[in-house]
Amino acid sequence: MACKGKQTVSLQENRAIADQTKPFTVNGRLKVVGTSLVNQQGQPIQLRGMSTHGLQYRGNCYNDQSLDLLINSWGADVLRISTYIQEGGYETKPEYFTQFVDELVEKCYQRGSYALIDWHMLHPGDPNANTAMAKTFFEHVSKKHASKGNVLYEICNEPNSDKYPVTWALIKNYAEQLIPVIRRNDPGSVIIVGTPEFASRPDQVIGNALTDQNVMYTMHFYAADKNKPDQDARMRFVQTALDGGIPVFVTEFGTQDGWGDGENDFVKSQQWLRFLAERKVSWINWNFSDSPRSGAAWKTGTCPNGPWTEDKLKDAGKWIRTQLSSPPDSWK
Repeated sequence: MACKGKQTVSLQENRAIADQTKPFTVNGRLKVVGTSLVNQQGQPIQLRGMSTHGLQYRGNCYNDQSLDLLINSWGADVLRISTYIQEGGYETKPEYFTQFVDELVEKCYQRGSYALIDWHMLHPGDPNANTAMAKTFFEHVSKKHASKGNVLYEICNEPNSDKYPVTWALIKNYAEQLIPVIRRNDPGSVIIVGTPEFASRPDQVIGNALTDQNVMYTMHFYAADKNKPDQDARMRFVQTALDGGIPVFVTEFGTQDGWGDGENDFVKSQQWLRFLAERKVSWINWNFSDSPRSGAAWKTGTCPNGPWTEDKLKDAGKWIRTQLSSPPDSWK
């Protein structure tokens, strides 16, 4: 009996020690102070994580086994849950996709990680086109998950001028309608707002930021994208935003071209990650799936059952796995 008792205590102690390595367990509810994302101890931190693919495309990639690997083995701090609206997404089966998001948030919570709920608008490029659906969706998820404290909300993925110029003024108008919906249910949460030109211009927010607290602004980049503006100019957009008091969160980046495909540019990607680490700007990589494009971490056919082994990883997957844990997290 004595031996059994000692063993039980030891297991409990080990579990407690393990829990103290989990990002949400350590950092708790987050808030924004100045341009920094700050934990419950008031310490500026950087989160590093991965995005799902569209749930309608690769939903079978997100199960207990794969999320254990991503969060517990790879060390992802945050899972971005990409909820497409069009393109076969939310608008086709709202209840189904809402439940899917709920389940993934719960899985993140159980594993001590953060969940970023991404309203993945893409076409049409004006987020105001989907305001009614967005209000319904965010009313539900903010009410259901407010008590958890591990949820961040990204209310418009990549605003863009696919039909007409989508300026920061248009995006701000949308945000001013959506943020109160979330705040009624989850008043202390961090909300991340898209920026013009496919979420690449946080600098355009300077002088006209939202008045709400705990708001950040997106930056997306693809390191092998050769289109103008070039990568160095895009880094300057981030620096200008930070210098102007605008908090930035890189909710999506890839090592490939703007389609998340083609050759990887790991050199430029590493430059970007050093730049972000020096400023404690959080980042999320696109994407943890087995999509045929080179930006997916896994070879096609790996989901849903694996095996989740080295030989199943694409080059981008091997690279990002290393980046998630090296150097060690800023909050450890």
